[in-house]
Amino acid sequence: MGMLDTAKLGRIEYGEAWDLQKALIRDIGAGEREDTLLLLEHPPTYTIGTDRHPEHLLMSPDELKRRGISVFEIDRGGDITYHGPGQLVGYPLLYLDAEGLDLHKYLRDLEESLIRLLAEFGLVGGRKPEYTGVWIGDRKVAAIGVKFNRARARRGFVTSHGFAFNVKRGVEQEGFGGIVPCGIQEYGVTSLEAETGLTLEVEEIAERVLPHFRDVFGYGSLRTVTEAAIRSTAAR
Repeated sequence: MGMLDTAKLGRIEYGEAWDLQKALIRDIGAGEREDTLLLLEHPPTYTIGTDRHPEHLLMSPDELKRRGISVFEIDRGGDITYHGPGQLVGYPLLYLDAEGLDLHKYLRDLEESLIRLLAEFGLVGGRKPEYTGVWIGDRKVAAIGVKFNRARARRGFVTSHGFAFNVKRGVEQEGFGGIVPCGIQEYGVTSLEAETGLTLEVEEIAERVLPHFRDVFGYGSLRTVTEAAIRSTAAR
């Protein structure tokens, strides 16, 4: 599939990252930019997808303000989830040609890249047929929610949104306790640190996921793009 551009953006506000995605969708859809994978963290944020259930947000507006948690209603599929420090968020902006398009395979490939990452740590990641995401037993370690955007000048789609992979111990309690995650009440949430007992950094995991993503999606090479170059796209 050629080259995949990758950019590590550190911790940025959710709204800013969403604007960056929209700019990249525009350029990739027009054939003016390579497929791009953004890797980053967010400050504490709840995002509510198109399968909206307000009752799954358990905090009042006052409590959200006190804790400094933002809320965004967005255009990806799925229900409510949490983003916050200690979690690796990946936004793949990839062009998918309409011919032979298999949207379910795209979701399974996102899961597969994270399952292979878990295997590096001796962990068996799995799927649950009724739910999108990656699991260790009955504990969810990665949430996945996406949108397929019609390309502007090509016969296909550009993906947006993506995955949220819990790295640091504690992220599973800090934010997920205020919601019914993805509307799922019967299963728990976990993190890579909780499962391994290791002390890990989000930046390290961002680097380690890249070869798995490349291999699963069939890219020939990866190219690092600077944060400044990504931001200049949105400024146009």
